[in-house]
Amino acid sequence: GPLPAAVLGGRSCRQRAIDLFSQLRVWDTEANSGVLIYVQLIDRKVEIVADRGIHARVGQGFWDAVCSRMQAEFRNGRFEAGALAAIGEITEALATHFPPGNDNPNELPDKPVVL
Repeated sequence: GPLPAAVLGGRSCRQRAIDLFSQLRVWDTEANSGVLIYVQLIDRKVEIVADRGIHARVGQGFWDAVCSRMQAEFRNGRFEAGALAAIGEITEALATHFPPGNDNPNELPDKPVVL
């Protein structure tokens, strides 16, 4: 089962994701378009924290759908497929609303951070 809350410092998965969004400076992009996908492997919880620039364009329903599809894949043991599909959907949304180019460089590292 899930670990007791004390193991996570008494913070919910959502709060931990928001803390990391801040610590990793995901909010610090010019168009406020940073997105953090937080996966708590121990109990397979997924949280997506999106900055206000991209959130305003796609809405909560988009994030909820991406999250639930990712969790469904995880439940079926398809971790890599689930993660890559979610990243693909989010990348597509970002490219639609904030097209990459000379005036819009990638400001954040894309490499996963393992904690």
